[in-house]
Amino acid sequence: MTTQKSFKRRVRARMTKTGESYTAARRHLLPDEPAAPSSATPSTSTARRATEINNDESIRRNTGRSWDEWFAVLDEWGARDRGHTEIARWVGEQHDVSGWWAQSITVGYEQERGLRQPGQQCDGYFAANASKTVAVPLAVAYAAVADSGRRGEWLGGTLTPQGKSRENKVFRAVLDGEPGKLEFSFIAKGDAKTQVTVSHTKLADAETAAKLKQRWRERLGELKSALEG
Repeated sequence: MTTQKSFKRRVRARMTKTGESYTAARRHLLPDEPAAPSSATPSTSTARRATEINNDESIRRNTGRSWDEWFAVLDEWGARDRGHTEIARWVGEQHDVSGWWAQSITVGYEQERGLRQPGQQCDGYFAANASKTVAVPLAVAYAAVADSGRRGEWLGGTLTPQGKSRENKVFRAVLDGEPGKLEFSFIAKGDAKTQVTVSHTKLADAETAAKLKQRWRERLGELKSALEG
């Protein structure tokens, strides 16, 4: 706690010097945060995996407390009986922790206390993700997914468009006979190279997510073969 008090004194000294708010002054004194994952909420295989990625030194430096201290604070507040959003908001607002770190603390706590299964997202569902880079222009890769006449070359199933898609950027659909929702995203990696990523969300359990993750890895391999062959 001495480290936290020392940091707060530095923040207040900067406030006096610059006239900034506490939050603004604190932000300037913190090291840069790591980039958050594409999904809004960070996830790890276990709470201990989270502590390895954001070790005690890192979490204390950026939030003022170690993992064990955060677990104790959250237990005392009654976080076991509260939802993810409420916990993250409380950590951020009551302890002046920025959004990314508040989410990291919340996920780590939920996994440590058995409130969240490995791979489980904030909404309680699971997701399967896969990615493949193909040596074709962006428009060609997008057409191979969005054009129903082209999908038979690699998909091995039937997609029904659902939701709003954006040409050469995002294609949304459902896979007939399977649960959940699909989102394909496309990023140009050069004039003739494209990264294709599929995210299969709203899955009920980790077993289904694992099965579909393997399936999408295989299907994107087939997509690559069809486009490059």
